[in-house]
Amino acid sequence: MENLTAKASTVIEAPAGRVWRALVTPETIKRYMFGATVVADWKVGGSIAWRGEWKGKPYEDKGEIVRFEPEHQLRYTHWSPLSGTPDTPENRHMVTVDLEGEGARTRVSLSQDGNHSEEERAHSEANWNKTLGDLKRIVEST
Repeated sequence: MENLTAKASTVIEAPAGRVWRALVTPETIKRYMFGATVVADWKVGGSIAWRGEWKGKPYEDKGEIVRFEPEHQLRYTHWSPLSGTPDTPENRHMVTVDLEGEGARTRVSLSQDGNHSEEERAHSEANWNKTLGDLKRIVEST
């Protein structure tokens, strides 16, 4: 299987500290991540879960925090039962969010590996572009 990587990026008119807080604050995450409630201890090796409702059905995605470097990088694994695949290592995505402070601006670059087809990669990339656009709007409006 091919391992195609979805990528998205944006520049947010806010310092890295403000952007980082939005990435790890459950109340804010819910506003830009499709209404999902996130539960995490934000420690390397700790679990992370996203709970919500999609098309009228409850779901719980899960993963593990792989890297937690405040204001620089957040990396975690992700698996969703909505994918229709078993929860095995080869079916988990690795999501990496890098922040690069540029004074009062922050470049946010995101990648998600583990996509098994071009269609899956394109779908993930579209979702992440929407998510980062919503993150930008929320952070810049606060």
